[in-house]
Amino acid sequence: MKAIWNNTVIAESDDTLIVENNHYFPAESIKKEYFKCSDTHTSCPWKGTASYYTLEVDGKQNPDAAWYYPEVSELAKGIKGRVAFWKDVTVEK
Repeated sequence: MKAIWNNTVIAESDDTLIVENNHYFPAESIKKEYFKCSDTHTSCPWKGTASYYTLEVDGKQNPDAAWYYPEVSELAKGIKGRVAFWKDVTVEK
């Protein structure tokens, strides 16, 4: 699977995990040069507290377009160490 934004592959892996219709990519599969830490955090009742990345490709930014859970609940342990996308990021084969 590939995550694409601004005509650029920002993550690629054969090992994604689908949770709530989102592909969670292993953290080592993201192209870190396109990811900037964000101060945004949200809470999910069953997964825990999410942290976000802002994507930056060719001078364009997509704020908080990727998220991950630094610490996960027991129910969501499968997504620990994984990153998911939204906000116009396309995930395809």
